Amino acid sequence: MHLTDRLAFARGDRPADILLTNLQLINVFTGEIYPTEIAIAGTHIIGVGEGYQAHQTIDLGGRYVAPGLIDAHVHIESSMCTPPEFARAVLTHGVTTVITDPHEIANVHGLEGVRFMLNAAKWGPLSIYVMASSCVPATHMETAGATLDAADLEILLGSRWVIGLAEVMNYPAVVAGHPEVMTKIDAFAGRVLDGHCPGLTGHDLNAYIVAGIQSDHECTTIDEAREKLRKGMYVFIREATNAQNLRPLLPLITPENSRRLCWCTDDRQPADLLDDGSIDHMIRVAIREGGIDPITAIRMGTLNTAEAFRLADIGAIAPGRRADLFVFSDLAAPQAELVLRSGQVVAREGKLLAPLPTPDTRQLPPCVNIDWSKIDFRIPAQGRRIRVIGSIPNQLITEHRVLDARLEDGCAVADPSRDLLKMVVIERHLATGRIGKGFIQGIGLQRGAIAGTVAHDHHNLIVIGVDDVSMRTATRAVEQMGGGLVAVDGEQVLAELPLPVAGLMSTAPIHQVRAGLDRVLDAARSVLGSPLHDPFMAMAFMALEVIPSLKLTDQGLVDVDRFEIVDLFVD
Repeated sequence: MHLTDRLAFARGDRPADILLTNLQLINVFTGEIYPTEIAIAGTHIIGVGEGYQAHQTIDLGGRYVAPGLIDAHVHIESSMCTPPEFARAVLTHGVTTVITDPHEIANVHGLEGVRFMLNAAKWGPLSIYVMASSCVPATHMETAGATLDAADLEILLGSRWVIGLAEVMNYPAVVAGHPEVMTKIDAFAGRVLDGHCPGLTGHDLNAYIVAGIQSDHECTTIDEAREKLRKGMYVFIREATNAQNLRPLLPLITPENSRRLCWCTDDRQPADLLDDGSIDHMIRVAIREGGIDPITAIRMGTLNTAEAFRLADIGAIAPGRRADLFVFSDLAAPQAELVLRSGQVVAREGKLLAPLPTPDTRQLPPCVNIDWSKIDFRIPAQGRRIRVIGSIPNQLITEHRVLDARLEDGCAVADPSRDLLKMVVIERHLATGRIGKGFIQGIGLQRGAIAGTVAHDHHNLIVIGVDDVSMRTATRAVEQMGGGLVAVDGEQVLAELPLPVAGLMSTAPIHQVRAGLDRVLDAARSVLGSPLHDPFMAMAFMALEVIPSLKLTDQGLVDVDRFEIVDLFVD
C-alpha cells in the first residue's frame, strides 16, 4: 500500500479494513492501559482512537490488546519442526515475530541449510527475521558439516529478512582480535551484532563489547547480568527447555533497568511450546512469581526487543506500526485468545487459522555419513583417574570433575551406581571416523543408552550409555533413520523419533513430533531410569564447547575455561 493511501485511511477519508472496538489498549510507550479503538488498513495500524469507519468491526468485549510478542533469540530447529510447524506452535501463544539464528542447520548443510530455512518461512503467517550465523563451526575443536566465512555471510545480506550477525560464540577469539572473527564483524558493520559470552567479566568483557557486540543471552546469575547491563549490553533472559534462567534472574528486573531486558527461548522443544507456551509463558511467570508489573513484562517481550533489533515497525500499538496484536482477558496471566499478524486474524482460542506453506526438503542431501570400520567404543585405560563432565540440571554450564575410573579388562567403563556413564561423539558429516570418548554424570541412566543427531552446535552423532552393546545399537538405529533420537536397551530399540531434515527436524505436524518425542522421553525415563525432564536436550548440550566448563566433541574433551582439548586420563 502506498503511503498516500495510508494517509487517506489515517485521516478517515476512507473506511479502514478492520476496526477493533471495546478494548483496553496496553501502551508500552507510556505504561498506560486505557479504552480506545484500533483501525487497520492492509497490514498496518492507521489509527488509534475513536471516529473511524471500517468494512469489518470486531468487538473485543473489553479484553486487553497488546503488541504481538517477539522472541529475541530462538533456534527454530530445536523445536524439531520446520518453520511452518514452529509457527503453528508459537502464533497460538501470541508470538508474531521471532529473531532466529539458523546455525543448527548451517552446521550441517551450510548456506543451503540457511536458504532452506528462509524459503520455508516465506509466505508463512509468522514473521521470521534471521541473524546470519557467525560461528559455523563454533570453534576449531569440533568437526561440522560446513564452514561459513565472512564472504558466505555477506551473501545473506541480500535478503531483507537477514538483519544482523548472530550470536558470536567464540568469545575468546573476539577478545583476542582473531582476524577471521574480526572480518565477520567488519562485514556486518552498522548491523545488529548478537553476543554469547557466558561468564565473561572484567577487561575481557570490555573488549568483547568494544567489538560492537550488543547483547547476551547466557547470563545465569544476577551479578553476571548486572555487570553486562551496566556496560551497556542488552540482556536477553532465557527460558529454554534445558537452560532455565528465568526464575533465578527475576530479582534482577527493576523499573530502572527493565528497558534493557528482553525475553528469549533459545532452544525449546515441542511439549514445552505446546503445553506452556513461548514468550507468553515467561511473561506469566514473571508476573506471578516475580511480582513484575504486567506492562513491564509485556514491554520486555515487545518494544524492548523491537528496539534492540532496530525493527521500527513492530513492538507497539501505534499509527504506522504493523498490525501485530495479542488479545487476552487476564492481565495477571496473559493467555492469547485472538492473535493478529499483519492485519489478519491468524489464531483464535489456541487454534491456528492461517494456512501454512509446505517446505521443500529436496535440496538437502542425506546427513548421516559414518565409516563404521573406524568406530570403537572401548576406552583403553591410561591411568586410574579421569575427567568427568558434571551435568547440572536445567543448565548448559557443566562442572569439570576428576574421579576414579571403573576399570574392567584393561578398559574404563561406565559405573551406573555412581551415575558415571560413557559418552561418545561420532563425526557424522564427512565419514572421517573421528570419535571423541569420555564420561558424564547427571544423566542418570541405569541401563541401556540414548543417542541422537542433535548435538549443539556441530550436530554430530552423540550417545550416552551404560554398556557398549546398547551404545552401538543406538548409534546404528540413528543412522538407519537418517537422523533422529533413539532410546535402546541392549539390542532392543525401545523408541525412536526420526528427524530426516538435517538430522534435526521432522516434516510432520508438530503434534505428531511431540508424540514421538514423548515416546523416546518415556523410554529414557521409565525404562532406562533417567530422572531428567528431558535427557535428550541435556545430552545435546554436553557437546557444546563454547559453554563452560567441560564438554566433549568428536575431537575429544574440551576444557572450555582453558579453551583447549585435554586428555581424558589425568594421571
